[in-house]
Amino acid sequence: MGLVFETRWSDSPWVESVWTCRSEQVTEMTSVASGTWGLVFWEQQGAHCAAVTGPEIRTATAPVPEGADFVGIQFAVGTSLRAVTASTLVDSGIVLPDVTDRGFWLDGARWETPRADDAEALVERLIGKDVVVRDAMVADTLRGMAPAITERTLERRFRAATGLTQGAVRQIERARTAAVLLSTGEAPGDVVDKLGYYDEPHLARALRRFVGRTSRQLREGGSGVIALDLTQRTTS
Repeated sequence: MGLVFETRWSDSPWVESVWTCRSEQVTEMTSVASGTWGLVFWEQQGAHCAAVTGPEIRTATAPVPEGADFVGIQFAVGTSLRAVTASTLVDSGIVLPDVTDRGFWLDGARWETPRADDAEALVERLIGKDVVVRDAMVADTLRGMAPAITERTLERRFRAATGLTQGAVRQIERARTAAVLLSTGEAPGDVVDKLGYYDEPHLARALRRFVGRTSRQLREGGSGVIALDLTQRTTS
C-alpha cells in the first residue's frame, strides 16, 4: 500500500513522461527533487482538482490526499509556460481553478481534462496556442550537443526555460536515475561508476539532498512512501 505508480516515457520532444498514480492508505510522502515542471490532475471522492507543479531543488515531506487517482504530465527540460516566469515555479506551483472531469482553466482558456492515453493530444493543443513554449537548445545541450553560443548566454537560457541552472538540472536527473538503479538492486559502487559520481560518499550526499533516501534504503525498500516510480526504466 502507498502510491501505486505507472509511468510511460513519451515520444513527444515536449513531454518527458506521462504517469498515473493511486494513493492507498497514505497521507504523507517524501517528495523527490525534479528538474522539470508538470501538470497534474486528480480526483478524490468525486471532487476534481488540477495544478501546475514546479521544479523542486531538494527533497521534502508533502501531504497526500488519500484514496485519490492522479494523472500527470511531466514536461521535458526546455519547455515552459508562456505566461509564467519559470523561476516563480521552483519549489512551488499553481492550483488551477474550476476543474471538473471534463475541463480546466489554464492561461485564460478552458481545456479538456486529459486521460493518460490522450495526454499528448492536450499538449499539442497547448503548443498550438503558444501556451507551452520550448527552447530546443536547452534540451539539445543536455543530450551532449555543443551550442554555438557563449556559456553565459546558455546559462541565461537555462534559467529562463527551467528556473534552474544547467548544473542543478543535471545533478537532479543523475540522482533520480541513481535512485531507480539502486532500487533494482544495483550496488552503490556500480552506480557510482555508471553515473560518474566521484565516490560513494558523493553519491550518498546527492541521494540525501535530492531523493531523501540512502542507498541501503533504496535497495531494501520499505522505508516509507516516496514520490518516484522506482519501477520505471531509466533513460540513460
